[in-house]
Amino acid sequence: MLDAKRTEEPIVTDGSAWRQPGSGAPASNTGWGARPAWAAPSSTQPTTPQPAANSWWSDALADPWRDPDAPVVVVKQPADEAPALEKPPPPSSGPRVGIGLVLVVSIVTALLAGALGGTLGYVFAGGGGSTTLGGSPLGNAEANNRAPDSVAGLVKKVLPSVVTISVRVSNGTSLGSGFVVSADGHVITNNHVVEGSSGSATVRFSDATVASATVVGSDPESDIAVLKIDTNGLPDSEVVPVQFGNSDAVQVGDPVVAIGAPLGLTSTVTYGVVSYLDRPIRTSEGGTARYYAAIQTDAAVNQGNSGGPLFDAAGRVIGINSVIGTLAEDQSSAGNVGLAFAIPINHARRIATDIINTGKARRTVMGVQVDTTYQNPAGGARLATVEAGGPAEAAGLKTGDVVLSVNGKPIEESWDLTALVRRYAPGDTVDMQYLRGAAKAKASVTLVADAK
Repeated sequence: MLDAKRTEEPIVTDGSAWRQPGSGAPASNTGWGARPAWAAPSSTQPTTPQPAANSWWSDALADPWRDPDAPVVVVKQPADEAPALEKPPPPSSGPRVGIGLVLVVSIVTALLAGALGGTLGYVFAGGGGSTTLGGSPLGNAEANNRAPDSVAGLVKKVLPSVVTISVRVSNGTSLGSGFVVSADGHVITNNHVVEGSSGSATVRFSDATVASATVVGSDPESDIAVLKIDTNGLPDSEVVPVQFGNSDAVQVGDPVVAIGAPLGLTSTVTYGVVSYLDRPIRTSEGGTARYYAAIQTDAAVNQGNSGGPLFDAAGRVIGINSVIGTLAEDQSSAGNVGLAFAIPINHARRIATDIINTGKARRTVMGVQVDTTYQNPAGGARLATVEAGGPAEAAGLKTGDVVLSVNGKPIEESWDLTALVRRYAPGDTVDMQYLRGAAKAKASVTLVADAK
């Protein structure tokens, strides 16, 4: 199961309670600062043959990049603190960008600058004053022009619609992402970004404009929330709604762009492809079970991206980045490993519309309860009960039947059935393959909204 806490299997996390180990963490011989396995102890004399003094490789033992036995190791210290992302740190701590990130960037920049300076110094010294660097001018063409259908052109188009969301909760500040969906200032994000808030929020646009917002409503089980920006004082050009795509038309291999605030770094853009469709997802951080059939992507998504948009190659929103898969035991060490999951926009848009129009969301059901204890290597969800007069009974399903697939998507765990059913709107008809005894059969079930 995706939420099983075993290091050998992926763990799905929505980024809540994100922390980073401090200096008090126990020492380890692996990871940052660990002595490489090939490095001999400093007290051990080298056993490799010694070169003659005039040998062309006589400097090898002093060069750590040539001599693997040289007692040299590059040490990188982890950050002492991290920004508050989606769930808060202990009381009195606010969100801030970890200084470790700044140090890493500074170190890398310094190294690159040093390498560049050395190279140019060599060129200037060797070529004298007559050397001309660079080619002929390219006329009046501007170097920063990008085609509208390029990734850079797409980002320029959609970035004004993406916001960073900050909310005060009981013991600190929660930080996530979102996107504008209407000209009057409605914003969609994840429920777990605003969960536990007082109902007020702050949104930051890509141009650094800040505005207040209120939480209109949310649905914990679908992990969707809607905010409303206070547009008073904002120019009309500031509130730019996104264009919606059709998540049902997405195909594996399609390019995608994710934009959000990973690790508190606002307006960050990452790029990838759709790697799987209708991946059944169940998460339970915070005590609420959430179910949906996700768009899986390899675009780099981390804590702070939650609630942000996943765009297709035309700049249309096709999903909401919500959870990541990781091998980490806990969220303090969770990070992207190429497995990110987004709520399909057709599902999210339907839920958000319900919240705006009625104050609550309708959930799609088929009138059954599944047996959560049922496990079979071949997969499937066994029906513990079938509601009298419900859609499943009307389609001929009975208690004890094992549902194997929904519209061709296989069911591997019992809760997959809930996730796949909620992908569809009330009134949709889906085809199910099921097992009754040893015989396989098919049924067409017309789904309905729950009575809550």
